[in-house]
Amino acid sequence: MAPIGFALCPKTSIFFPSSNVEERVSGNYLYANKHISKTGVIASYGGSKLMAQSTVTTTSSTSVSTSSRSSERTNFGFKNLAETFWVDVQRAEGRPLNLELIAPLSVGSKSVEEVENVAIRVELTNGCVGWGEVPVFPSVTAVNHTVALAKAMEACEFLSCSSPMVLSLVLSEIGGILPGPELASVRAGVEMALIDAVANSIDVPLWRLFGGVANTLTTGVTLPTVFPAEAYSQGASKYCQSGFRTFKLKIGKNTSAEIKALQAIQAAHPLCSLILDANEAYTCQEAIEILQKLYDSGITPAVLEQPVHRSDWKGLGEVSNFAREKKYGISVAVDETCQSLIEVRRVIKENLADAINIKLAKFGVMGALEIIELARESGVKLMISGTVESRLATGFAAHLAAGLGCFKSVVLDMPFLLSEDPVICGYEASGPVYKFLNVRGQGGFLKWDFSS
Repeated sequence: MAPIGFALCPKTSIFFPSSNVEERVSGNYLYANKHISKTGVIASYGGSKLMAQSTVTTTSSTSVSTSSRSSERTNFGFKNLAETFWVDVQRAEGRPLNLELIAPLSVGSKSVEEVENVAIRVELTNGCVGWGEVPVFPSVTAVNHTVALAKAMEACEFLSCSSPMVLSLVLSEIGGILPGPELASVRAGVEMALIDAVANSIDVPLWRLFGGVANTLTTGVTLPTVFPAEAYSQGASKYCQSGFRTFKLKIGKNTSAEIKALQAIQAAHPLCSLILDANEAYTCQEAIEILQKLYDSGITPAVLEQPVHRSDWKGLGEVSNFAREKKYGISVAVDETCQSLIEVRRVIKENLADAINIKLAKFGVMGALEIIELARESGVKLMISGTVESRLATGFAAHLAAGLGCFKSVVLDMPFLLSEDPVICGYEASGPVYKFLNVRGQGGFLKWDFSS
């Protein structure tokens, strides 16, 4: 094993003089225990370059402006970093994170007013801290709060007691401790915290770590289920005034009322895009009839999400084929159908849907990245959304989406629906636009008491 403080560079390292950059590199990256003045590093791995245009100086008072840092820095590759960064955890902990909603949220036949999530904090020996969140939500996550907290603490204990190892190996070990779809939400929270801590260590924002396509992201918003149609339209108008142009609506309970509401929204806001989430509400025949009724009513949603039960593979394919043959311009997307890479592969192989909805709580971060890569190679469209979660989990997902730049539809709106925001700093929301102004990590954190 390499000494602590070294980055493992599988091929070559090239040191070069840096004329005007003076910035502290964290303790776990590149000769942390030695004083190197004004030196940058390029580590080549797998044919691509992982660049760190930071320096180690003998004085701690040296600083550099954000603008000059940004102009000097080149994108990191996450895969490269996972193989080169040695993780040494000082402390890891999970605590309850209770969130209340402004108004009840309908989930299938249930109405949810609050959730009990779990926040994860990972502190490295270099002093850098990362934050993650474990969503606990009916119909999406398979574990309740008690199990989620217990499993999160099990993973945190492992991290606190482990010897230093490269990030990829740490994440693999966490995958073994928290395996399968059942523990994906807990795994996601721990993965978020680890990756955030590493990004903080190298002074890189997450959006740049994941690809650097953009440092902003535009989200749609979910409209609460309210009738009559005028109430739906008023809700849409309120969000339109704030700049929102994509609305997600839950359907499948009252077809007649829902079509009237959709007509009212589309009449008032003809340029807005509609995502209709059926949440497994229909049989195959009912879903086909809904598509026809929408068309006959002059409603053209961009997406019909999860029209049939997750186990109805044949019905899913028939609904998708019907939408394609009729050329309605509607993409059929899957959500609950895909609980792991196995289901995603089947959807792609059999051409059962046009789009896949990514939820980090459903796949974990590493699982989601694998699915995203497969979908992009196969030409399948990608969506991203979340569960009821704070700006910790939402911020991480938003950074990932902005960095990758491959999502046709983004609905990361849950913080808008919370009665209070427990997260300090993090991204800045201007209407539907998230701006990532932080210079490293995902930028958000919670205020925890460590006095006891």
